[in-house]
Amino acid sequence: MGLKIINMPQISQELTQCVQCGYCIDVCEAHAQTPWDSVTPRGKIYYLKQLDLMGRGGMDKMLGRPVSLSPEFVDAMYKCTGCGNCEVVCHAKIRLVDLWETMRKWMVEIGIGPMPAAVMMGKSIHANHNPYNEPDSKRDAWWPEEVERHVPANVIFFAGCTGSYRMQHIAQAGVRVLDRAGVQMNCLGPDEWCCSSPLIRTGNEKESTDCAQHNVEKADGMGAKDMVMTCSGCYKTVSCDFGRFYAKAGQNVYHFSQYVEQLINDRKLPLNNEFNHKVTYHDPCHLGRHSGVYDAPRNVLKKIKGVEFVEMERSRENSRCCGAGGGYKSTYPDFALNIGIERVHDAEETGADVLVSCCPFCALNLSQAAKKIGSPIKVMDLSQVLLEVTAPKPEEPAADKA
Repeated sequence: MGLKIINMPQISQELTQCVQCGYCIDVCEAHAQTPWDSVTPRGKIYYLKQLDLMGRGGMDKMLGRPVSLSPEFVDAMYKCTGCGNCEVVCHAKIRLVDLWETMRKWMVEIGIGPMPAAVMMGKSIHANHNPYNEPDSKRDAWWPEEVERHVPANVIFFAGCTGSYRMQHIAQAGVRVLDRAGVQMNCLGPDEWCCSSPLIRTGNEKESTDCAQHNVEKADGMGAKDMVMTCSGCYKTVSCDFGRFYAKAGQNVYHFSQYVEQLINDRKLPLNNEFNHKVTYHDPCHLGRHSGVYDAPRNVLKKIKGVEFVEMERSRENSRCCGAGGGYKSTYPDFALNIGIERVHDAEETGADVLVSCCPFCALNLSQAAKKIGSPIKVMDLSQVLLEVTAPKPEEPAADKA
């Protein structure tokens, strides 16, 4: 019995579009960590072209020769943060992030993916609805006691897995700031499941359906008008991917930066205090390149008294990835930290003493990177900055009576 030839996904258009120019190489952070051409977008496409051609010849078909999928190929396809910087510089305008996710999905379907760390992550999401092996019962343990959980609520605050279990201070800062603006909100509590981004990015699209559909149903059942989130990965998934792969969320979906910008403009969120720091801003890939949200975080920072805002050389659509996305941190943690260190160096070169981002996963990796090299720069989420500047002003001491 001959071996069955593996059928490749329908990606011939993407493969023929690539002119092998190599502009993508210099912006590929994964290649900087593993300097093999097969890791670059150009190299990946060249590899895929060879696989696409294999098995098409007459003798191949007669003998049932299989497409050869080496461990090196699998490794190369997962050595990518999914940052999308390659798309920005691609002269052929190939949707490269979609291509990598399509290939990873195919690799999972034929049993050669994902990588072991992503397998464990997927099992945890299946069993516990989060990638951290934490119980559902602790999902909303982060919610501040002093903030009322409104029923009914106008806004659903979607904390995400990292905000719920690892970077709780960011979720807490977010709801405290919104509460100061009089926002009547609640969260899904134990009914909040993983947004499914880690599954989609690593090729487990089929497994992601349950999480996504569950979240849509539970959110719609609350009757809220808006959904707000501090996590850029969750924002990109719920605002973009839900509409592509599953039912679209029934709420207006906002990233925290967008929502608070409007609150400030409407004079509902007073900026009471100064923030006397030189500040630079890191664009999360999911919020910036993937979702086009560049201005809202910057506009908010520039409205704060005392802020001296400076841009890094690589910013906005050309921003360097923090190193944590696309399942890269779970599979290649040392490489992810190295990329984070490079980003901290980018921030240091501006002379800033505070590095602000808008994603708990970015903040986690950048904080670890800064600690690793002993950098004096302070990594903060935008929600933390606003928590400081929206605090009520202390009452003036009464003048001494004569």
